[in-house]
Amino acid sequence: MNSNLTNTRDPVRIWTGALAFLFPFLSLVTLFGVSLGSFLFLITALILFKPCRDALVRHWPQVRWVVLAFLLHFLFVLGCALVRGANMNTVEKPARMFFAVSSLAVVLAARPSRRMLWWGVIGGAMAALPFVAWQRIGLGIERPGGLINAITFGDLALLLALLAVTAAIDMKNDPRHARLAALGALAGLAASLLTGSRGGWIALGVAALLFLRHARVLGSRSVRVLLAAGAAVVLAAWFVPASGMQGRFQDGVNDVRGWFEDGTVFTNVGTRLELWKGATMLIAEHPLLGKDFVACRERLAEFARDGRLDPVVLPLPHLHNDALQELATGGVLGFALWAAILAAPLSFFLRELRGGVDKPQAALALAGVLVVTSYVSFGLTEVIFWSMKGSLFYALMVFVLMGFCLNAKEKIG
Repeated sequence: MNSNLTNTRDPVRIWTGALAFLFPFLSLVTLFGVSLGSFLFLITALILFKPCRDALVRHWPQVRWVVLAFLLHFLFVLGCALVRGANMNTVEKPARMFFAVSSLAVVLAARPSRRMLWWGVIGGAMAALPFVAWQRIGLGIERPGGLINAITFGDLALLLALLAVTAAIDMKNDPRHARLAALGALAGLAASLLTGSRGGWIALGVAALLFLRHARVLGSRSVRVLLAAGAAVVLAAWFVPASGMQGRFQDGVNDVRGWFEDGTVFTNVGTRLELWKGATMLIAEHPLLGKDFVACRERLAEFARDGRLDPVVLPLPHLHNDALQELATGGVLGFALWAAILAAPLSFFLRELRGGVDKPQAALALAGVLVVTSYVSFGLTEVIFWSMKGSLFYALMVFVLMGFCLNAKEKIG
């Protein structure tokens, strides 16, 4: 097959554009959407092996550190599983995250229109809102989460909203499409607020700072109006008691005060703080390489039997903080390799964003920065990488945005 798809790219562009659309669009309204997207990208890369390989080779100097970061993270987890004799299921997430590099290769080789990604993001955010609104209002579920955990749903809905803002920035010269992107952004934000997830609030604050820092990228009055409307939605949710936002914030403050002053652990935040105390004890025992999470859970149970930890934390599935989770299970080395899958993409996107509004990849690069910083923010109070959906969404979105960034620099797509 000809390694240059430019001559025969129409059917391939349609197919790869459909893939770029489907994985964000299906991410919150199905259980299988993100996994299906990763599988189809991989199969497509294998079918188009030579052009995909050539595209990666051509751009290797720009992408190598990101690809190597995901590879080393995967190899470290694999090595730990083999040495510890642990369940090999622990290897599946980092392996599939690494193989998501196939999406980068496919986007670089097939050069689909980036608008397909934007429509997937916008559609995914719009589809998320009626789903949780029906659960919250129609079914009376206090913390709706669609088909998944309410926290993960709320976090990803917020991220889709932020990506829809960057879509509006990218399409600012097409007012009709920019308005649709604005509606998607507001829908995703409203869906996140309806879940009652507090972890996303941090990401929202970081995003606001990024938009202020890169204000020149916004470029149009309509985008600034969109950001003002988003701020108005948040403020309205804060001051309307039925939203529960102000109440959950006050509950969080009270929970922290109760844990520090009275040792109260029977609250959402109090349980997390007690769990983090246990995590620091685990890390202190095995600081270099950590230990298998099954062994970590057994050790936490021993702490509880010894009276050093409240047993209320034992049923929780993870440590509710990405960094502590990595330090406990992988030690300092594992933490460094995990941090690299955040730092390397962030460095790539910041480099592409440098120079601001005049660069054709500016909106895409800003979207990449938002993906990474949002995941860092989510991980402060949750292990966002715990689920396959959360892990694959991150890897796919990072690699797809990298591909579209590099294509935009060549004025393709």
